[in-house]
Formats: sequence, C-alpha cells, structure tokens
Amino acid sequence: MIEPANADLSIGKQCKLLSISRSSFYYEPKGESEMNLDLMRVIDKQFLETPFYGVHQMTWHLRNGGHLVNEKRIRRLMRLMGLMPIYQKPKPAKPRRGTRFTPTCCAAFAWTGPVRSGALTSPICQCDVAFCIWSRSWTGIRARFWHGASLIHWRPNSASMC
Repeated sequence: MIEPANADLSIGKQCKLLSISRSSFYYEPKGESEMNLDLMRVIDKQFLETPFYGVHQMTWHLRNGGHLVNEKRIRRLMRLMGLMPIYQKPKPAKPRRGTRFTPTCCAAFAWTGPVRSGALTSPICQCDVAFCIWSRSWTGIRARFWHGASLIHWRPNSASMC
C-alpha cells in the first residue's frame, strides 16, 4: 500500500490519501511477554486436565502454584487462547404440578367485563396462552393499554364486531 521509496509522494501524504495516521504506519506490535507465554502454557496444560475450570478457579490454581497473577490477566489470556470452560447451563424453575399458568401480559388484571366510566367503556381482557384479546370501545377504536409491552398478538373480540 504505502511505498517508502516513492520520490513523488512522501509517507505522510500517502498516509493522508489512505486516511490512516502516520504513526499507525510505523507501529509494530510487541506481542506477548515471556511471562505471559509461560502462564499460557501452564493454563493450557491445566485446562486439558480440568476443562471445567473458569477464570476464578484457574487464578486460584496458578496462585497456589506460586504465580503472582490476578483474574483480569487470566481472563484476558484465556480469551486470547479461546478457552471456554464446560459448565452446566442454568435451568429455569418449573412451577409445581397443579399450578395454574397465568400469562405475564395480563397477570395484573382480573377484569370480568366492561366498566362504565362516564361515556367511555374500558376494554375487556380475556387471556389465554397465545393471545391477549381486547374488545373495542364504543367508538370503534381498538383499545391499547401498555406502552412498551412485549410483542402481543392483538385481535378484536368476536362480540365487538357488531
């Protein structure tokens, strides 16, 4: 890309044409230090024996071995080596047998029918697992209650189609 031997364009002008800084042209990466390479060898050897060791356990193991390390360094080195511990995934709690399922979209509401307040009628909430059914108000406008609610399938109630 950049030709240092070019007599017509200096290195600074070539870098400006390529929209890169001149210091990035001269930058040479250092690589890992010898101490980090030794730590990576020890981590790799231990990880083959115990693939379930995460950052905390690997740090504990290395400290017991006489290495002065902290969790941030071990996390960075394990990420650099691409090591991911094997662990059991969390299982969500299951409800007890016989517990009635209530969808979260209508858990706070227990309406049995329309409520008259002046000239307006509030919507009826009838819930099943897949849908939240809202009836239309007397003006014919579909009622909407929650701002920022999750994706809910809206459909008019069959009684409100008249």
